[in-house]
Amino acid sequence: MQRYAAEHGIAVVAPDTSPRGDEVADCDAYDLGKGAGFYVNALKKPWSTHYQMYDYIVQELPALIEANFNVTQERSISGHSMGGHGALVISIRNPGRYRSVSAFSPIVSPTQVPWGQKAFKSYLGNDQELWKQYDTVELISTAKERLPLLIDQGMKDDFLESQLKPELLQTACKENNYPLTLNLRPDYDHSYYFIASFIEEHMSHHAAALKSNEM
Repeated sequence: MQRYAAEHGIAVVAPDTSPRGDEVADCDAYDLGKGAGFYVNALKKPWSTHYQMYDYIVQELPALIEANFNVTQERSISGHSMGGHGALVISIRNPGRYRSVSAFSPIVSPTQVPWGQKAFKSYLGNDQELWKQYDTVELISTAKERLPLLIDQGMKDDFLESQLKPELLQTACKENNYPLTLNLRPDYDHSYYFIASFIEEHMSHHAAALKSNEM
């Protein structure tokens, strides 16, 4: 990623998945707490004190970067797995804020899979209508901007059928005439080697969008 960022002359900001610190609530699970903030603004205690990751990504972090580094206010957003979920949801909920969006192996409908259901119940409570605010498949039909989605998914991903379910997004996009490029990659899994194999295409996708405004 660094190589392609340098070639295109763009900055890459890679935030953490969750808040950090000894005072931050946590649990003994990789898919909740400091292991997985799910890019929501938590409503339930003890999570609500620090787990405001949606606002952090949308507002706080960009403001910090733009105030301290030689960058413009042109932004793109991308992510992997849970981060892919965050990138897709945030881009759809903030029309005009991003020039492009992409994801690797995203959780496209967390309201319909165990990872998302566990996280949303813990962070947001039992009201499943609230959950839909953070579900890409649910948001597609009411999107105010149709920023094309670029997604790569490995077909030997251990989480493909149980947690990721790209076909749900494919159906939603087709029903709502929403632009989607879904690359299904044979023999690739959920690992960072998968990302490394196709990151050049994603970086080029974002660079083209970011620089189009300079013409």
